Amino acid sequence: METQDIFERLRNGETIIPDDAQAYKMREASFATKALLLKMNNTANPSEIRALLSEITSSEIHESVTVFTPLHINYGKHTKIGKNVFINFDCVFLDLGGIIIEDNVLLAPKVSLLTESHPLNPKERQSLIPKPIHIKKNVWIGANATILQGVTIGENAVVAAGSVVFKDVPDNVVVGGIPAKIIKEIKI
Repeated sequence: METQDIFERLRNGETIIPDDAQAYKMREASFATKALLLKMNNTANPSEIRALLSEITSSEIHESVTVFTPLHINYGKHTKIGKNVFINFDCVFLDLGGIIIEDNVLLAPKVSLLTESHPLNPKERQSLIPKPIHIKKNVWIGANATILQGVTIGENAVVAAGSVVFKDVPDNVVVGGIPAKIIKEIKI
């Protein structure tokens, strides 16, 4: 029986145990991504940044996308970025579980998108639990906000600076705090 590739299993939400026969592939891929990130984070040319990010994500990054480096990504191939997206300095994407960023999204400095977690039981803690993050159209995520695994941020929503989001955010609301809660509705 042929075993499914570890990256497919991660995208499918399978927990990966530390002694998984393919676990080494995650580290190898991360170091390959890091080599590309070193190049990307050391150029000020927007076209070069987009070209290197396209290589990291294995998808075309549209010319309307702006990335202020540095950007930190542990894998990259599970990240999809729409059009007219702005990613400010020092953002972190842990994307083994999958990240989708739709059109017209604004990410302020130091936003963290973390699709990976670990079991609470210390005997199992070295395992990796992946769940996707989906950021829908026209979202604005404020500085130093953290979006945790399995979260969808609804269209037109705003995540206040410094927030930690661990539950889905509906369309057209502002959320803030730790944990993030709805602060108000946005009238469209």
